[in-house]
Amino acid sequence: MSKDFILPDIGEGIVECEIVEWLVKEGDTIKEDQPVVDVMTDKALVQIPAKDDGVVTKLYYEKGDIAKVHEPLFAVATEGDEATSEPEPAKAEPVGTASASSSSSVTDFILPDIGEGIVECEIVEWQVKEGDVIEEDQPVVDVMTDKALVQIPAKEHGVVEKLYYAQGDIAKVHEPLFAVRVEGEAEAADSGAPTGAAAQASTATSKQSSAAQPGQADAPQPARQGKAIASPAVRRRARELDIDISKVSGSGAKGRVMKEDVEKFAAGESTTTAAQQPAATAKPASATGGTRTEAIRGVKAAMAKAMTESVSTIPHFTYADEFDLTAVMALQKQLKERYKDEGIRITMMPFFIKALSLALKEFPIMNSQVNADCTEITYFDDHNIGMAVDTKIGLLVPNVKQVQNKSIIDIANEVTRLTQAARDGRVAQEDMKGGTISISNIGVIGGTVATPIINKPEAAIVALGKVQELPRFDAQGNVVARKIMNVSWSGDHRIIDGGTIARFNKRWQEYLEDPTSMLVHMI
Repeated sequence: MSKDFILPDIGEGIVECEIVEWLVKEGDTIKEDQPVVDVMTDKALVQIPAKDDGVVTKLYYEKGDIAKVHEPLFAVATEGDEATSEPEPAKAEPVGTASASSSSSVTDFILPDIGEGIVECEIVEWQVKEGDVIEEDQPVVDVMTDKALVQIPAKEHGVVEKLYYAQGDIAKVHEPLFAVRVEGEAEAADSGAPTGAAAQASTATSKQSSAAQPGQADAPQPARQGKAIASPAVRRRARELDIDISKVSGSGAKGRVMKEDVEKFAAGESTTTAAQQPAATAKPASATGGTRTEAIRGVKAAMAKAMTESVSTIPHFTYADEFDLTAVMALQKQLKERYKDEGIRITMMPFFIKALSLALKEFPIMNSQVNADCTEITYFDDHNIGMAVDTKIGLLVPNVKQVQNKSIIDIANEVTRLTQAARDGRVAQEDMKGGTISISNIGVIGGTVATPIINKPEAAIVALGKVQELPRFDAQGNVVARKIMNVSWSGDHRIIDGGTIARFNKRWQEYLEDPTSMLVHMI
């Protein structure tokens, strides 16, 4: 009996592809990892390899057809299929296909590609528990990669059979994440030990719990023993207070631990039940002399690696100056009121970005990158200007693409979109790639002067300080109040000298201090 090869995820956000050329035909014998077909997505030509040895029994598409991700691509008969395969479960694999028999089938949900080059992720929080009924596209789990927080949705309707990982565990891409029982799970709930995928699920979860009993309503509990349901922010607050969050009783839905629960626990106001009271009150409200060690993962780990590589391979130098933003801030305030009713949020950042782009046209060296051994330099026509965003998961630097072709309004819309996505921890990989120069706005937090580290392989980065109202002399020698901001540049001293960055910064300053001068240079 043949089984279907399901077209896997072949890129973030890609749901279909065109069959360019079959590299095999029906009846051919194929080997594991042998190329089977070339397909074209909207981004690249991808070659799909075989997963098993066998004989091709059916090609479901012809050259030029559009194939759907997560649907059967071809069928293959593997050695021993005639003797060992069950006819109906093989048809239950594709998404949306139900078993013809009344028995249920348990299939593994394979963790898909969640970003270019990402091979693993941390389980941040399960949105479901074992035994829950899930619907197609329902969020199942939040995972943390080294770039962003990603929410994994269900592919089909069913019942969660097993969760293969506990919160905090590291899951591998292309390996089972959880098991789901589809079509007829209720009828099979009291049957004996499952086989196939269910047997794998039992083995995987034995690491998490030795007390879970198949078919019982309370089966999920042992797997989650000692694990509290709480958001990352609440967990962080518990760690700050040196509190074991598993000892805090949650007042939220489904026992979720809220920030108020942690604060009350720290103050000695236990929110636990009477049965839990002795354990909760036995711990002192405060402790001294303790330490806490935690792994550096996700965005923080990626930042540590990138910053170390940047300062160890790029000779940095810093240049600082002050800008008078009185005029441009008045214009920003005027435009903010003008476009408020249209839902357009205009902050100062679009002005910084657009003025920077105009200056880059005159100083292309600032929008360039060198190769690893600094033997070649590449100049970019596009001004993809990154903006560092301080988020709950760490520092993310999405970039506004092709600023040279955008208006202030266009940039404002992009800044709003990227900032919100970054703060939610769900920035698309495409928004994180291809940056050519970066802006770090430390002024929103505080501070005036900084020494920013270059976002390698870019050639420069600028840090914006906070805006202060300070006394300055006007043209007539009178003391007046002006809106003053310090800027701090770090440049790659291999290709940018002090005079270049000073002249470039002066041009940027002129655009911002006299915003009407930008008009004649805009497209």
